[in-house]
Amino acid sequence: MIRNLTRAAVVLALLHGVPAFALDNPLSGLLTQGPVADFLNIFQERAIAPRVIEWNADYPKGTVVISTSQRRLYYILGNDQAIEYGVGVGREGFAWSGEKHVTAIREWPGWTPPPQMLKRRPELPRYMPGGIDNPLGARAIYLGSSMYRIHGSNEPETIGAAVSSGCIRMVNRDVIDLAERVKVGTKVVVLQ
Repeated sequence: MIRNLTRAAVVLALLHGVPAFALDNPLSGLLTQGPVADFLNIFQERAIAPRVIEWNADYPKGTVVISTSQRRLYYILGNDQAIEYGVGVGREGFAWSGEKHVTAIREWPGWTPPPQMLKRRPELPRYMPGGIDNPLGARAIYLGSSMYRIHGSNEPETIGAAVSSGCIRMVNRDVIDLAERVKVGTKVVVLQ
């Protein structure tokens, strides 16, 4: 059964690249967002694979701790353990630190670049619907009333680098995992 599902996903992925298939085909959206896109992201190579590590810092279970200098995000499991994920962070001039709380979690979110970003990059679209080409990726975890998010990325090669405008980037597979673990109200601590 899994072999057949894998074959079907591969065929759909190949067909998605054929221009005639993409034009006005109701199946084309199936490949760019939702469960099929989530499944296809399983095969995306991770820049930095997540792992369970020993953790003895004083944060309660369920807290998210981000070290921008190490380019790592830690989800605290309790019992002196955490899951360590690789992340992309804010480039010079866009780094920040502090405490926030998760205010929302969105699946395949649409993206509206903030006014400050549009001033720097006027060629950006004013709005981009959710999907595989969207810079927010498969999930977005919104942090307080700030414009910052922990989100997926359509640029997995940026994981481990300081390239964003302040958001925390993860590969889609990892942000899907994290989004299933955190809840609205989860504390997020960002360290330099």
